[in-house]
Amino acid sequence: MHAHRPAVFAALLGLGRAASGIGDFWAQPDFCARVKGASDDQPVIYEDPVTKKSTTHGTADGRAACLRHCLTYVATQAIVAGAGARVLGIRVHPSAAAAALALSFGTHYIADRRVPGHGLLEKLATKTGKGGFYQLNSHGINGAFHLDSAWHHGWEAVAALIATTKATTR
Repeated sequence: MHAHRPAVFAALLGLGRAASGIGDFWAQPDFCARVKGASDDQPVIYEDPVTKKSTTHGTADGRAACLRHCLTYVATQAIVAGAGARVLGIRVHPSAAAAALALSFGTHYIADRRVPGHGLLEKLATKTGKGGFYQLNSHGINGAFHLDSAWHHGWEAVAALIATTKATTR
């Protein structure tokens, strides 16, 4: 297997990357996307697009929305990577797959729980001199979105490396 590990890594990274886009943008409900950063100090008012009813959401709802999103995100990754690995003849060890998905879930949650002024990415951006870019939201650019995506891409690479542990080809 060692000679094939770079190919397995590339395949799992590609599958994980594709699944990430699907999980983040297609599987994530609008409610979760809008409410996952809500806190009691900075509540989010959500208007249902069908009923037009507005509801106010604080910390508990924000955590629950982020949790729901991360669960559907990781489920999407498991389905896409699992099916893709099967098609490619890659056997991913169950404990390695579980560890990779747990890492993806945890890092996704802490990045996506973007409570204004308190979120991990905002704090990292500020400490590394990227606070201005994080706050940028003009000229068709959203700095927080780009830093969020880069964060996820980096952790997806680590998760793919973890997933190659004890992987074999058929």
